[in-house]
Amino acid sequence: MSNNIIGIIVGSLRKASFSKKLAKSISTMAPSEFEFKTIPIDDLPIYNQDFDDEDRVPESYVVFRNAIKAVDGVIFVTPEYNRSMPGVLKNALDVGSRPYGKNTWDGKPAAIFSNSPGNLSAFGANHHLRQCLVFLNVPAMQQPEVYLPDMKDAFDEDDNLKSKETKAFLHQAVDAYIDWFNKLT
Repeated sequence: MSNNIIGIIVGSLRKASFSKKLAKSISTMAPSEFEFKTIPIDDLPIYNQDFDDEDRVPESYVVFRNAIKAVDGVIFVTPEYNRSMPGVLKNALDVGSRPYGKNTWDGKPAAIFSNSPGNLSAFGANHHLRQCLVFLNVPAMQQPEVYLPDMKDAFDEDDNLKSKETKAFLHQAVDAYIDWFNKLT
């Protein structure tokens, strides 16, 4: 049986990002028949339709679009900026959905794990991302909802989660995503 590949998209560029640390933890939770692979969004210029229309597509777009085409599903790990998803994440959605008619996201089951240093848990980012995924025809796992608060104190000096409860919840969420993914595919 071939492995299913799940892309992990991190909605933060910051070196010490809580989302990057969470993605690292999540990547270790893949069951044996799955591979979790982080797909970077750091090098994507702001989407400009002229790139596609004038056949001047940046190499980073080609690499990213091919990476999305190669995965079977996606887990988004995102913080919240001003009650929405970070611009870099929205840009990645746009790059992967264009040119018109060549949506690389189409039909790929997704999960959204949002987090924040405070207690709001990036609720706004989570739901704005869900709105975009509807248009892109990306089914998003409904339950469990994953909102992780207080990330500023969640990691040890090696960037590992300190809380056994948080690890257990994340593992439960990953398992639920895998079960849901298997039902859809």
